[in-house]
Amino acid sequence: MAALAQWEDLITGPQLEGHIADILSILFEPTNILITHVGPAIATQLSDPAFTQHPKSYQDLIDLSASHIEKLHPRDRSEFIRGHPRIGEVSNLSALSAAEQASKKTPPEVLKQLERLNVIYEWSYPRLRYVTFVNGRSRAEIVPEMKKLLGITGDLDDVTQESTVVWNEGSKEWLTELNRSVHATILIAKARLDALGVI
Repeated sequence: MAALAQWEDLITGPQLEGHIADILSILFEPTNILITHVGPAIATQLSDPAFTQHPKSYQDLIDLSASHIEKLHPRDRSEFIRGHPRIGEVSNLSALSAAEQASKKTPPEVLKQLERLNVIYEWSYPRLRYVTFVNGRSRAEIVPEMKKLLGITGDLDDVTQESTVVWNEGSKEWLTELNRSVHATILIAKARLDALGVI
């Protein structure tokens, strides 16, 4: 499992920007947006003598990161969201994602449902990826959550791309879902601190 540097090393080390990008990639999942936008913005802010609200913990760093993420252009926020794996994926996961998603054995039929739901979700919300704060729940418990969001009451196999309601990028519904997803990533990042035994 990924390890975090000591908080003091993060703040006082010579590679401040690099440290921050590495930490954010562990807590939020690696994505170029963290490396090119959020990490440098935080490093610049921390280096500014006029900035007095220095984070005193990883929790504070997540909050500071969230304030920068929430100011990003929607397209950049959607790229940030797509750094997260799809719910139910079993390969190419970070160590933390694997632990979060697979804390309980998942029946193959549930993985198949989640795979289908991810496809439908991405039809409905182009350029987004379904992210939820699992918080110890099984993958099976996520299925009804996704179905409710997508308004699916029948058989998943009956849902076609043509029958799916599409919320275009930038629409009110799309932006609401983007904001929900960003909030979920913040909750996930804070929960990861517990898993890593840091604060």
